[in-house]
Amino acid sequence: MTLIFATRPSPLARSQTARVIRLLQATWPDLECHEQVITTKGDRIVHQPLPEIGSKGYFTGELEAALLSGQVDVAVHSLKDLPVEETPGIAIAAVPARDSALDALVSAEGQTLANLPEAARVGTSSPRRRAQLLACRPDLTILPVRGNVDTRLRKLMSGEYEAIVLASAGLTRLGLQAHITETLPLDVMLPAPGQGALAVQCRAQDTQTRALLAAIHDPLTAASVTAERAFLAGLGGGCSLPIGAFAQKNDGKIILTGGVISADGKRAIRLSAVDKEPHELGERLARFVLERGAAELLN
Repeated sequence: MTLIFATRPSPLARSQTARVIRLLQATWPDLECHEQVITTKGDRIVHQPLPEIGSKGYFTGELEAALLSGQVDVAVHSLKDLPVEETPGIAIAAVPARDSALDALVSAEGQTLANLPEAARVGTSSPRRRAQLLACRPDLTILPVRGNVDTRLRKLMSGEYEAIVLASAGLTRLGLQAHITETLPLDVMLPAPGQGALAVQCRAQDTQTRALLAAIHDPLTAASVTAERAFLAGLGGGCSLPIGAFAQKNDGKIILTGGVISADGKRAIRLSAVDKEPHELGERLARFVLERGAAELLN
């Protein structure tokens, strides 16, 4: 059998797709896999912060369209890029084991977040990261940065920033983990829901492909990211809002921590809850933070 995989053109996206193919072929050695590179809206618009683009799915829409048209059989995404609303006709058939969900600070001079100079320029286009950085260091100058990982590192080393913040998982998948100055702990930086995990999609009615992809599905990771995404959905959110969440399954129960931070970092609502059912857990925690005044921070 042959499968055609949709992938974005960035080195990270290509690396993630290649990883999924390796996992599949380890189970199904006779499976033939080919990549088809598809450029998305998020890839084309590189000089504008993502929250200003004004649409969800800017890294996923074109890949999903190729799936629905039959042009490709499988699409691989960073799960945090995938809108929480399901696309009719498409299923997430596998969520492989997750890498680190944490964010990483990369500093040109090897300085930690606490040791950056006053008013240091830190690059990130994420409202979530921006808000939490300001919560720790209100003196920092937070500046937008776009481009793939190599481009962001190049901008850092050329002196445009004193530091940038990236996902630890992305740096590790590219073999660039040596650039990490500090892995930011959860009490400093709650990650984006689904960060560090991959989503492998196929057409919902393609039972043969779904059966193949099921071999690389990790139920523990799936339960955690389902809770995180249910929390995000309960707040009506996307990556344009300062929302963080992290869940782990332990002894049959899922522990979920979620937070909403004001854009200036001065106010935050951060709560945890435990349940066995991930979707109910995420929705319940979203209700809790809304009752504490999260809607005001989100607006």
